[in-house]
Amino acid sequence: MPLEMNRDVFITCAVTGSGGTQDRSPHVPRSPKQIADSAIAAAKAGAAIVHCHVRDPETGKPSRKLEYYREVTDRIRDAEVDVVLNLTAGMGGDIIFGNTESPFPVRAGTDMVGATERVAHVAECLPEICTLDCGTMNFAEADYVMTNTPGMLTAMGRMMTELGVKPEIEAFDTGHLWYAKQLVEDGVLDSPALVQLCMGVPWGAPDDLNTFMAMVNNVPRDWTFSAFSLGRNQMAYAAAAVLAGGNVRVGLEDNLWLGKGQLATNAQLVERAVTIIENLGSRVIGPAEVREKLGLTKRAPVAK
Repeated sequence: MPLEMNRDVFITCAVTGSGGTQDRSPHVPRSPKQIADSAIAAAKAGAAIVHCHVRDPETGKPSRKLEYYREVTDRIRDAEVDVVLNLTAGMGGDIIFGNTESPFPVRAGTDMVGATERVAHVAECLPEICTLDCGTMNFAEADYVMTNTPGMLTAMGRMMTELGVKPEIEAFDTGHLWYAKQLVEDGVLDSPALVQLCMGVPWGAPDDLNTFMAMVNNVPRDWTFSAFSLGRNQMAYAAAAVLAGGNVRVGLEDNLWLGKGQLATNAQLVERAVTIIENLGSRVIGPAEVREKLGLTKRAPVAK
């Protein structure tokens, strides 16, 4: 993909994530109401898409409970502000091995379920977009592996396509993009596809610009991509993504800080991204234009 600046940019806000950030900032939302309220505030600040995980309201730990997803979805859809809904489907693929001499049995925290259960909330809530983490990766901690086999990805991808929900391919390294293109070639995913380039997540693609451009250059020209990096590089990558022809993701899933010693809200991070995009001479587009660009259909949840 040749380098060509994007003049019409959409912002995704990753509202809460599943990392252990719940006790590091009072702004990380836990309950379905808090998550929905933070997503709505981000939309009002300029986010066209909100990417949502759910958490246990008491502990803040990540959850896959359908009722939490349904409440978040309903609250966002009932709000007075329009926004494209993007739900994670990354949960349910976590293995935490035992020590290096005795990897089995696996340890507490392992959460491995089948493809149907991993997308049950997607079938229940019918968001416009859901994520598809397109590979297995050593993910930060010593013995934790984010597990997404080719067979699992094929099964999940087919389910998403059949539901009419557009997968957002989460690419944490170049091999993930390679396999994403295979899924399209095999007819599992529709083309043109939607990709999120996930930079700086240990131990995937580092967030140096040479690696970033290697990722960008592996995205087919007719696909749409966004990009993000973690922590203090979040806003630098907002600029880099636009300059490379892509779109922007910010939010508390990836970064807790607005500045040194200043904890951010999701709305503040979106506002900062809007300023960067507009100062580069580009335009921030809203949810209606995103739906037209990506071929999305806004739907209500399936009636119970």
